[in-house]
Amino acid sequence: MKSIQKLLIAASLLIFVGCRAAAPFSETTKPVDHAPWNSLLKKYVDAKGFVNYAGFKKDSDALKKYLDILSANAPDEKSWSQDEQLAYWINAYNAFTVQLILDNYPLASIKDIGAKLKIPFINTPWDIKFITIGGKKMDLNNIEHGIIRKKFSEPRIHFALVCAAKSCPPLRNEAYVPNRLNAQLDAQGRDFLNDPTKNEVSEKSAEISKLLSWYGGDFTGTMPIVDWINKYANKKMSREGSISYKTYNWELNGK
Repeated sequence: MKSIQKLLIAASLLIFVGCRAAAPFSETTKPVDHAPWNSLLKKYVDAKGFVNYAGFKKDSDALKKYLDILSANAPDEKSWSQDEQLAYWINAYNAFTVQLILDNYPLASIKDIGAKLKIPFINTPWDIKFITIGGKKMDLNNIEHGIIRKKFSEPRIHFALVCAAKSCPPLRNEAYVPNRLNAQLDAQGRDFLNDPTKNEVSEKSAEISKLLSWYGGDFTGTMPIVDWINKYANKKMSREGSISYKTYNWELNGK
């Protein structure tokens, strides 16, 4: 009888130890590999940021696979670096914007989607909750205003987030990655401020994008607008120069 009890105790210990060994540790989500998005951008976005939406449409399965990866791998604030998180959210905003366009393509402007909406309390395409990340339903406004602008003190995101309009900054034809994020955001600033269709700078005046007015507080929280202009524009303007704003062109940034 005692030998049977000893055997039962030993078996119980083995089961307990085995369960402990097999039990998964609390693992954090690893940062997303944005290579699939990078490949799509290389194929369907040119050097000036114009998008081949018809081509993207034909490759929609590849885009959906990438969006599924984003949906299943929300950033872990404890284990991901700030740059890993920010690169994720910028790529997510831009990729889901492309998906929104494809869902309604062909169209002349992203604003045409808003005109078609028959959803209570939803007035613009940026308010459509078609995105799921980490089990949470969200819209583009949630990503931009509720997450990126709220959690990251980084005005340069306005050079990177693209709302599919010609007056937006160019859609970068490569994915944002954490180890080059700072350089990529600076490059976006230079490309944007030196595009005469979006910003015109001279010594005495500057006619610039309304983005720098709409999000003026984000920029001036770091330095005056004239300093932002002179940081990236090839032509420098006087601090006494006048600033005005261009009419925003909402025409689709398609090829």
